[in-house]
Amino acid sequence: MNQMTHASKDLKKSVATSRISYAFGAFGHDIFYATLSTYFITFITSHLFNTGDAAQNNRMVLYITQIIAGLRIVELIIDTFIGNMIDNTKTRWGKFKPWVVAGGTISSLALLILFTDMGGLNKTNPVLYLIIFAFIYITMDIFYSFKDIGFWSMVPALSFSSEEREKTATFARIGSTIGANIVSVVIMPIVLFFSLHRNGGAGDNRGWFWFAFIVALLGVLTVLAVAFGTHEIESDLRKNTEKTGFKDVLKVLTKNDQLMAIALSYVLYTTGISILNASELYYFTYIMGHAAQFSILGTINTVVGLLSVSLFPQLAGKLNRRNLFFACIAVMLCGIGLFSVAGTSLALVLLAAELFFIPQPLVFLVVLMIITDCVEYGQWKLGHRDEALTLSVRPLLDKFGGAISNLVIGAAAVAAGMTTGATADSITKAGIISFKLHVFALPFALIILSSLVFFFRVKLTEEKHAEIVEELERTWGHEYIEDEVETDGGLNISAPISGQLIALSDVDDPIFAKEGLGKGFAIKPSDGCVYAPFDAMVRQVFTTRHAVGLVSEDGIVLLIHIGIGTVKLKGTGFVSYVVEGEHVKKGDKLIEFWDPAIKKAGLDDTVIVTVTNSHVFNDFVMKAPAGTNVQAGDDVLTLN
Repeated sequence: MNQMTHASKDLKKSVATSRISYAFGAFGHDIFYATLSTYFITFITSHLFNTGDAAQNNRMVLYITQIIAGLRIVELIIDTFIGNMIDNTKTRWGKFKPWVVAGGTISSLALLILFTDMGGLNKTNPVLYLIIFAFIYITMDIFYSFKDIGFWSMVPALSFSSEEREKTATFARIGSTIGANIVSVVIMPIVLFFSLHRNGGAGDNRGWFWFAFIVALLGVLTVLAVAFGTHEIESDLRKNTEKTGFKDVLKVLTKNDQLMAIALSYVLYTTGISILNASELYYFTYIMGHAAQFSILGTINTVVGLLSVSLFPQLAGKLNRRNLFFACIAVMLCGIGLFSVAGTSLALVLLAAELFFIPQPLVFLVVLMIITDCVEYGQWKLGHRDEALTLSVRPLLDKFGGAISNLVIGAAAVAAGMTTGATADSITKAGIISFKLHVFALPFALIILSSLVFFFRVKLTEEKHAEIVEELERTWGHEYIEDEVETDGGLNISAPISGQLIALSDVDDPIFAKEGLGKGFAIKPSDGCVYAPFDAMVRQVFTTRHAVGLVSEDGIVLLIHIGIGTVKLKGTGFVSYVVEGEHVKKGDKLIEFWDPAIKKAGLDDTVIVTVTNSHVFNDFVMKAPAGTNVQAGDDVLTLN
């Protein structure tokens, strides 16, 4: 008994260590990303070039920003090959961790070099500097992508339990939210602390180098935490993975009209917010003249970001995702409007910045949920499931938006005179107007366009998705053919859950009752645990977790459906312990559900079991009459 207790404690400790290590990895990952996507461009425009020739400085800034934008767009194509390389990796340390460690270490070192003038080469030989810069930047970006793809692909490899996956992902989301926003809290205090000259509150190259050193150090330490603190599960299940190619992504986009619609809406949106987010430090430095006050905004954003994420389920439930999206956009547009006239008032600037920032995590989650629902939409429309391909679209769009953002910010800084040596006093009224046109008017227009695309083209609501999932349920299993059944003897199906046996004809759903999804039986459950009724392969786990499809070793194609209309719950109250492709033994737990959640929603909790390839079998013999109380594992049906 003591050994079992110790084993249980060790398991809990291992799981807790894994969650914390992964969350720490997400923390460092988003610190790096925020530095690269938002603040690196500030260093380039404001500190890197100081040749004494303003025209030469401006030309070099424009060259660099164009190189960055071009390389990032090219790197989008490279990303698809990176995914394939990771898929084909086999090492004793697992599939993902080697790339996370190598990618995180090399990209961190490369970023550190990019935060220098390479020994003055930018002045003595500008052409050679640009060539070396391009080489180091693309190297950094490629290895960052190895880390990025490898890190976020680890969640399914860390556990087969959807409950544990959700907890791990939640820990990671908290870590990434803190990491992404903490940079804006500490960046200027760190830069100014290490700078030899304050330069009107903007710091100097030395301060920016040491800031980059801390970011790079955290980048290395956090990937090591992931390497030593997490454990990838070894299983045959993970050997069959879908490879993503650039042509495949384009194919999915063009054929899945709802995915294309939300992708177009999102790329306009993410480009707009990337531009304004990257401009905020410029605003505090060159318009307000108080770069150090930027830490106040960063502190508020960190707290508000966590609250915003936590409120998403409640807000989405009350408003629905479509209404929540437009409510968020309205608030953001008000924020941009106020920001554009806030002047140097810290109170107005902070209010405007928060009105713009608060909705961002909510919009991200709305878009992510719709893209996820596009998996079933594509399966329903095209006849095949493209999960990996569909979900690979959003990161590509974020990178594209970031590339365009860097290009715009570089042009805005040059046009406004916010380059090396500039201070708030040196920026003219014309420069301020030019800056505002770039960073307020352009994002405003892009977000409006995004909203119009969403309004007219995105039709995949929660209700529509529920209808699609229900229709997919009705067609699931019909593709299996007769010769998959490999025995002539009687095949037994046991009760997957304890409760009272019900005749299928008495189920309060006409499709099930009329055997539209095959013959079978139903059970009024006495608990919330669903077990495998035989040895089988898991062929379908519905995203709403209320149903699972199994194929036995003998060829029985079985659908276990929990409740009637429960697809509307969108997975609330359901936990899946298996994933598609997994082999299960009779008695293994498949799903656990909280019965009060179903009843509170006014839905029927009857568990329905149907053989979707019923036409293969001649006789269906019930071993117990309706009304009998059965236990999970009791044989209730024999097929001949």
